[in-house]
Formats: sequence, structure tokens, C-alpha cells
Amino acid sequence: MKIGVVIPAYKVLKQIQEMILSLPSTVDHIIVVDDKCPQFSGREAQKINDQRLTVLYHQRNMGVGGAVITGYKEALKLGCDIIVKVDGDGQMDPLYIDKLISPLFNDEADYSKGNRFADFGVLRSMPRVRLFGNSILSFLIKITSGYWSVMDPTNGYTVIRREMLERIDLNKISKRYFFESDMLMHLNIINAVVVDVSIPSKYSGEESSLSVGNTIALFPFMLLKGFARRDIP
Repeated sequence: MKIGVVIPAYKVLKQIQEMILSLPSTVDHIIVVDDKCPQFSGREAQKINDQRLTVLYHQRNMGVGGAVITGYKEALKLGCDIIVKVDGDGQMDPLYIDKLISPLFNDEADYSKGNRFADFGVLRSMPRVRLFGNSILSFLIKITSGYWSVMDPTNGYTVIRREMLERIDLNKISKRYFFESDMLMHLNIINAVVVDVSIPSKYSGEESSLSVGNTIALFPFMLLKGFARRDIP
């Protein structure tokens, strides 16, 4: 099975090369999407001599979801069977890719997500504002997506089967920070099997461009819209 990795790149100039170089040899295609990055992260990625590497550029900033969707479409064109999504900031350890893919290889799931909350040590290292925001959003997303067993629904370290992507209209999925949540609701509509995989994240005091206050204010409305699309008996 051909494995592709999608890396949305925005303000990750210092981390992007290390992330690419740390990807395992089992990966067949590496797709970096420069989301109109003011630091030109895509150019930095292109300095790496790797035949697996494809760098795409957005003419305007589309948000993390927009970058991932562009990467997903390219992965489908390249014939990838399994598509991994990792961020370019180094918080998601590529050493766990095989573990994350395992449920799909074993026909136990269609989509797997990293779960940071299984490790209490990681929870203690997570910035409190992120922990607070994630706790609230996770509960709301569980209700609206129907995936009650997914403990970390906002986690962006994911793997999906080609067949699932082909059944989803990617153009209808939210292109900014609501992307991960909206993906879950679209997966629920097509009855995809989603599982958690315990994978810690690394926090090094970096600033997040995500505003917890704005997110908590906007997400309930967007979750209700997604909830309305679900076919609930």
C-alpha cells in the first residue's frame, strides 16, 4: 500500500526541514502545502533533495484545513492508499506514524487520530489555556460527531484511507480550524470507523495562532450546522 504524508506549512520555517527529514522510509510521498506562508516555508522545504517530496503553494491563505484538503487531493492524484496528516511545527513525532497507521493496515479502522490525553505527563506539559479549550471543545465534538470513544477529537495527527476520502466531498469541509471536527462529522455520515491511538505531543512554549476565546465562541454554531447534516435515527 502506498503511503502519503501531507504537511500543511504556515510559519514553520525553523521546523519544516527537520520534520521532512525525520519521516520514515516507508513513506512513499511527502506533500508540503505552503499556505501563503509569510516565512516562505515551502521554499525552505524545497531545499531538501528527496524524490518523494512535492511542494505546493497557495496564492492566498486558506487556513490549515484548506492546506490539508489541497494535500489530500494531491495524494489521491499520486495514487496514495493511506494518507497521514502531520503538522510542520514538530509537535507530532513521526516515529509514531507506523503505530497510527496500524489500525488501518489491520482493517480495524478507516480513520485514526492521535490521542494526547492518555499520557498524564503530556497533559501537565500542555499549556493550560490549550488544555482548557481542548476539554470544552472535545466534549462538544463528541456530542455532535457521534464518536464518543474518540478522546481527543481536536487532534490533528491523523491517518485516513483513500476510499474514505473518495466518498467525502472535500470542497464542503471547513477550511480553517474547524477542519478536524468537520471531518469527523463527514466521516460519521458515511459510517467510517474511527479509532484513537495513544500518541503524545511535544510542547516547547511556542505560540499558537489559534485563539481559544474566538474558537469557543464560533465552534458551537459550526458544530450545530454539522450536527444538522447527520442522519440520526
